Amino acid sequence: MTAEITLFVNPTAGRGRGAHAAQPAAAALRSAGFSVRSVVGTDAADALARLRRAVREGTGAVIAVGGDGMVSLALQAVAGTLVPLGVVAVGTGNDFARELGLPVADPAAAGRLAAAALKGSAIREVDLGRVAGRWYGTVLCSGFDSRVNDRGNRMRLPAGRFKYDLAILAELAAFRPFPYRITLDDGPVIETEATLVAVGNGSSYGGGMRICAGARTDDGLFDVTVVGACSRTTLLRVFPRVYRGTHLSHPKVTVHRAAKVTLEAAGITAYADGEPLGPLPVTAECVPGAVRVLTGQ
Repeated sequence: MTAEITLFVNPTAGRGRGAHAAQPAAAALRSAGFSVRSVVGTDAADALARLRRAVREGTGAVIAVGGDGMVSLALQAVAGTLVPLGVVAVGTGNDFARELGLPVADPAAAGRLAAAALKGSAIREVDLGRVAGRWYGTVLCSGFDSRVNDRGNRMRLPAGRFKYDLAILAELAAFRPFPYRITLDDGPVIETEATLVAVGNGSSYGGGMRICAGARTDDGLFDVTVVGACSRTTLLRVFPRVYRGTHLSHPKVTVHRAAKVTLEAAGITAYADGEPLGPLPVTAECVPGAVRVLTGQ
């Protein structure tokens, strides 16, 4: 079997690991008999335009090399098409890859899995979220966590993860719950005060924070986690439990399931797959089987 495979590469992912990761992944694919070409844009818009061209021209598969941001960009080109998506996860979060049981920080293994999946037709259809024509694979977040992202994105220093640690401290100092209007499917509007609302197609964001721990990517529904109004002390006590998913049992946390979710709140930005979508209100729809993924399962 021969086909041309497109490596969609973020050279800056994982503090420079993206460029190096493409090489062993490409070698594994070539060893399996595939022709490989790389797409690297000058910026996100250019990279996406190049990838869309490759999809239109009939590439056999797209392999995103990077983190969740690169996967999210690739989804904009392959969702709703027959072109399958593979992932070489070498970013800082890698929540999409973990959700699907794909190798993390092992480019050669990820390349071998993608090759085996293509040869054995081990391709799985998974759901995606869609907001105003934009696709996402993991979690849409809003509220306290998105305010932290807003603040971190405004900070020029320090660099790296420490910037977001400082942003968390700053947001805690100004912490208050937000008045939300939430509509699930076509039901009545729920008016409530909430610390955050997360709409999960997948279970985790932020590198393993299992905010929507029960979410599945193949059931046609979102898990909607609402952390209600709580004190700063309660938030600090509950927050560490997110990494294990045990926060869902806390009395301030409720979970809903719906195929369509509308969120309204003043002064809140929505983020999905770690990327800003824009200010609320937003409506997210779960689209069953929206993308074909190379999983080897």
